Amino acid sequence: MSIRSKLNLLSILTILSILSAACGTASSEQEIATSVALTVQAQNTESAALTQTPIATRTPLLNPSGSTPTPSPKPTFPPASGGEQACMSASLVGETIPDGTIMTPGQLFTKVWQIQNTSTCTWTTGYKIVFWDGDVMGGGFVYNFPQAALPGDTVDVPLVLTAPTEEGNYQGFWKLQTPGGSNFGVGYDTPFWVDVIVSSDDDYEYGITSVTYEIVRDPEFGCPANVFYRFSADITVNGPVTVVYNFAKSDGTSENKKTLKFTEAGTQTTVVWVWSLHLGSATNPRWIKLFTLLPIEQQFEEASFHYTCGS
Repeated sequence: MSIRSKLNLLSILTILSILSAACGTASSEQEIATSVALTVQAQNTESAALTQTPIATRTPLLNPSGSTPTPSPKPTFPPASGGEQACMSASLVGETIPDGTIMTPGQLFTKVWQIQNTSTCTWTTGYKIVFWDGDVMGGGFVYNFPQAALPGDTVDVPLVLTAPTEEGNYQGFWKLQTPGGSNFGVGYDTPFWVDVIVSSDDDYEYGITSVTYEIVRDPEFGCPANVFYRFSADITVNGPVTVVYNFAKSDGTSENKKTLKFTEAGTQTTVVWVWSLHLGSATNPRWIKLFTLLPIEQQFEEASFHYTCGS
């Protein structure tokens, strides 16, 4: 009970005492007592209501600026479009262990293919590398894809293999597989492969296994006073060897010989050779080709081009 209520009650009791003394009747005393009880009850109720009324509290603002903060989105992989078929597109952009590499019987080696995801969806580790044909060379028949690859990503796909114990030329072919079990290759659904020669001959004569050309026009378009054609060749060998080469042109001229030294099987690019043509030169097709003097005298296929700025 508050102090104010107590004072009010004391005043009432004082007045009633004076009245009671003046009247002196039993009925009057009863009515006075009842009145006092009702008054006290009302004051107690009022006091209880004041005591139980909760005090309003202020909720602190989490963002004083008044705007609702937006959480950073979680990184997501782009969904496949066009179903599983849209995921079955790949390109081979590089590899180790060139075709025709010499291996000793039972030699352990790691073949690595650099494969680009040219599809519209993400490859996960749920994709597989599956044996397709040829000689498995001590490997498994199924491997998990090594890592996730977004569209456009290039991933190293390594397999640890073992050369057969018998001498000879061996090839193993592989493909990729979707989580749904559909197999696909690189390019136009071509398997990617490993090709080795097993030999125990210490005096094996290593050599060139392939030559590929690149021709770049400078400038790429237009007909200025001079157009330059820049030639190079990728030479792949199957072991440690020295290559002496030159280029020959369809007009009967050639460049000075050059040398490439290989310490192991692999690929190197030749020095770029330039052929300049003047505005008004004949538009007949032209070609260049690679000749080698070492390790053996050999000539390779021609690489042709067409000059389009003649008279």
